[in-house]
Amino acid sequence: MLFSHLSHDLFKPLASPSRAFNAALLLHVREKLFGDTMEPLRKSEFLAAIGDFCAGWTQGEIADDETTPVDPVERRSAVYRRFLDAGWLVERRERYVPVVDLDPQARLLLEELARLDRGETRSYGGAVLDVLGALESATANPAERSEALSNAAKAARDFLGHLRGLAGSMRKIEERILAEDDLRAAFRLYFEEFVERHLVSDYRTLHTRFNPFRFRSGIVREAGRALRDPLTVRALAEGAWREGRAAGLDAAERTVRGELTEILAIFEGLDRHLDVVSDIVARMERRIAAAVRYEGNRDSARIERTAAALRAVGSVAGVATAPPPPILSGRMPLGPPHLYAPRMKRRAIVTEPLPDATGDPAIDAFVEAKDEFRRRTTVTPESISAFLDRLLAEGRPIRGSGIRISDVDAFVIFQRLREIDVLFDGALAGRYRLSRVEGRITNGWLDCPDFAVERAQHV
Repeated sequence: MLFSHLSHDLFKPLASPSRAFNAALLLHVREKLFGDTMEPLRKSEFLAAIGDFCAGWTQGEIADDETTPVDPVERRSAVYRRFLDAGWLVERRERYVPVVDLDPQARLLLEELARLDRGETRSYGGAVLDVLGALESATANPAERSEALSNAAKAARDFLGHLRGLAGSMRKIEERILAEDDLRAAFRLYFEEFVERHLVSDYRTLHTRFNPFRFRSGIVREAGRALRDPLTVRALAEGAWREGRAAGLDAAERTVRGELTEILAIFEGLDRHLDVVSDIVARMERRIAAAVRYEGNRDSARIERTAAALRAVGSVAGVATAPPPPILSGRMPLGPPHLYAPRMKRRAIVTEPLPDATGDPAIDAFVEAKDEFRRRTTVTPESISAFLDRLLAEGRPIRGSGIRISDVDAFVIFQRLREIDVLFDGALAGRYRLSRVEGRITNGWLDCPDFAVERAQHV
């Protein structure tokens, strides 16, 4: 739950009568005091910064009630205690000096609030390229860059969430414009809120041949190819397992397939979200165009003035002496090409269904052979214990020169016996004791100093 990590009173300053001042102070503290440093601030410096910030605000804006002190020194201490009690700040001592820092969980929340305050827009092209770059990096080097697949899936989810939020913001602005009686205020809302704030920076490029969605087919193709390739999926899963991002190889493989499927589903089903945005934009443009067309009041005397002008022209005695009529123009009249036309619907992108992935027996046999080879060549505490227990069954110590190496499996374990006291962080040192003896081992497999192994006395 959210409040198992955050203080119960964390939002209290943001819901009090002085919430505007409190929010501004939090953003100021994040950006100016803790923006470019990792070290906590001395309490005296922090209080001085609060006092400087309070100088630009009135007492009514700072105070929650009549108990808030008016004196600047006492007031800054009261403001500091307000945020400390709410859980935004953490106070401790370093070498007997009181220092102040932001609470770790509250810092994460403050970052999101600051991003919301800035009203950051997202670029369609930038978001698509983020997913494509991370996906290509993961599939090009799956053994070492498997985490790039997780980054690609996260970028795809963030982009989808941005599109949904964009459509909701547009609908809210549309409702505000329709509810506005003043045309000037409606136009201001349209251009300042709808166009400048809520449309993404490169929205218009979606209708050009350089639109960022030309990379979408590359994302679908790359994700589909990786999902149909068992070796790529296995390599990505092994990388995630080796780096500790999965509990086991099977769980890692399920995660890899889920992330690839999620990327495919998002970018194959993106059209319906874009259609919603395009419909809202087209609807708003039609309404604004209609408002501009009918903005002026109808002139009921226009017909009478036109008839009077025609009578004045006809009353001239001769056509040769008549002045050129100012009401006529040499330009072509306005016609259908000049009238407003609704936006054309985007053509649907033709997609091909992905074929069902069928396992190749040769690839499955190759994967099993690799697993068997890795099992036989990997030395574990259990394999060493089983090997030594067979040799020490009679209870007497055994020398390395007396151990008979019959096959490669035995040699793989034998060559590590000389390190048994430090192998696996000394996990076997309590069960077996290693000692150096004179002589050398020469058995056709290797040539090294001789040694002796026996069970530890307390085992």
